[in-house]
Amino acid sequence: MCLYAEKPYKLHFVCTACRVAFKRHPDAAGHRCPRCSEPMLCAGHDFAAPRRRDVKAWTVVAAVLDAGLRYEGRGSCGCAKDPQFRPRTRAQVRARRIAAARAGTPLAEVLGRVDPHTPV
Repeated sequence: MCLYAEKPYKLHFVCTACRVAFKRHPDAAGHRCPRCSEPMLCAGHDFAAPRRRDVKAWTVVAAVLDAGLRYEGRGSCGCAKDPQFRPRTRAQVRARRIAAARAGTPLAEVLGRVDPHTPV
């Protein structure tokens, strides 16, 4: 029996415009950014926020979240599976956008691959 299954874990919520991230419990009404009052995006359990002054890293985070992906990898209890790949640089995002356009596959599918040129 998993010891972590009973405790509800907080999720990371992100405002990419303000470049801030907070851990909050999931809420049906959603969470608003305390700086700009815009809705925050759910980034998942395994999100590691870059520094606020690192604009390049935040553009990568925005591209991943806009594609509909989250930084997940662990199950709801925290002990299920290994973390999934997410791009960390703008060059990785650019290569995956090109590969998605050439292959005609959705960007979200290609962003989750370690190698953008290998088919699923």
